Amino acid sequence: MNTLDRGFQVLLGLAPPWRVVRADIDPVERTARVEVECVENRLPCPICGAESRRHDGRRREWRHVDTMLYRTFVSSDLPRVRCAEHGVRQVPAPWAESGSRFTGVFESVVIALLREASFSAAARLLGLSWDEVAGIQKRAVDRGLNRRRLAPPREIGVDETSFQKRHEYVTVVNDQAGRVLYVADGRDTAALDGFFEALGAAGCARIERVAMDMAPAYMRSVRAHTGAEIVFDKFHVAKMLGDAVNRVRREEHRELMRAGDDRLLRTRSLWLQNESNMTRARRAQFRELRDSALRVSRARAMRDLAMNLWGYRSRGWAERRWKEWYDWAIRSRVEPMKKVARTIRRHWEGVINAATSSLTNAPAESLNARIQWIKKMACGYRNRERFRTAIYFHLGGLDLLPDSSSFHTNS
Repeated sequence: MNTLDRGFQVLLGLAPPWRVVRADIDPVERTARVEVECVENRLPCPICGAESRRHDGRRREWRHVDTMLYRTFVSSDLPRVRCAEHGVRQVPAPWAESGSRFTGVFESVVIALLREASFSAAARLLGLSWDEVAGIQKRAVDRGLNRRRLAPPREIGVDETSFQKRHEYVTVVNDQAGRVLYVADGRDTAALDGFFEALGAAGCARIERVAMDMAPAYMRSVRAHTGAEIVFDKFHVAKMLGDAVNRVRREEHRELMRAGDDRLLRTRSLWLQNESNMTRARRAQFRELRDSALRVSRARAMRDLAMNLWGYRSRGWAERRWKEWYDWAIRSRVEPMKKVARTIRRHWEGVINAATSSLTNAPAESLNARIQWIKKMACGYRNRERFRTAIYFHLGGLDLLPDSSSFHTNS
């Protein structure tokens, strides 16, 4: 073994029965090719570990991390053994996982790069195709999911996020630590059923509360599989109320413009912004409109009161205050607010649960924003499986790296 061979023996971390037999450097192509062989004729069966006779070998090549900016490849006649019990079996390469054409070190580099950069950047910098990068990411996620041993959660959040335009969605389940537990196509009952079925009856029995929006499909799934409290997040109620205020503003603005009154012209953001976030000039403008007899002013007052009906310790007090708000809204003759009031009445239990609970869907909303960033970084996804894989990769809290034994045999 010459000096170059010994150098690669050390760099690859090879130990008996594996050794470097030749290393070739091509300065024109700027490549390094390292040939490794197994010097033993009797090896353990990869299934049962029984010592078995070497049967034959099959030529394989793996991409390794660059050596001094030279693209480096490891090749070997990877041996197969004949086991008395299991027949002919392939001996795994200690520097790579089964089925991969990249060493474990190289896959670790790709994983680190994908955590910081886009898919296209990783492919371009490392000279890989999109399919090759996707394969490495998929293997990393599969490893992480197989290794994950989480205790069944007591509280979960459920939300939908868009996959593409034309109302295509995926369902995302998270725990309160902000980790993605489950991703499924669609936003129907079956999409969430898959999570509960994977969790099993014992896991479902542990779930105490579920934070979600008012999607009937999700409610059916939760009630079919668990006895958990459904908590309708404050964010979703706030959005309904804000949309209702805006509808009132639009309708009233059209009426006023027909009469030559442009008071509500370009005031959309005023009615949707919290007063505490306004500048002094905008606050003065808002208060002048708020103190008028406009319908939108009454709608905004109902919205502001509803936003103060959270954080109760007593369920009785929460129900009393929400009942007072409901009575005011339903008698207000402001139809969009009456519609919200009816919706809240239909989902009364979940709203009161939310008003008396510290559980929110804030982790799900944060994840949703990060998922949209992932999609933007990739310039969108046409393949649903790759979209799901990317969500798990970035947001699943998974252990993604290959086993140390897959790339350093004497570690």
